[in-house]
Amino acid sequence: MIRSELLAALAKDNPDLRAEEVEQVVDIFFDEISQRLAEGGRVELRGFGAFSTREREARNGRNPRTGEQVDVPAKRVPYFRPGKEMRRLLNAED
Repeated sequence: MIRSELLAALAKDNPDLRAEEVEQVVDIFFDEISQRLAEGGRVELRGFGAFSTREREARNGRNPRTGEQVDVPAKRVPYFRPGKEMRRLLNAED
């Protein structure tokens, strides 16, 4: 699902909201998650999962085109851990 499909689904389920209002809600939702992660926090949505960040240490990498060794700096990366209900839904047997 892409962002426009999400907006369309929300607009369909909430006909009393204008398209601009639906888009504003989605923007606020994702902005808040992004801001919390940027601050080093964690976002937990019960039944869905938890977003957090993990630290990656600096390392030596390799340029795949030239084979030359390059330094890859330390960085934080986003991490998602699905909740119990999400895992159950994904692994449900029909």
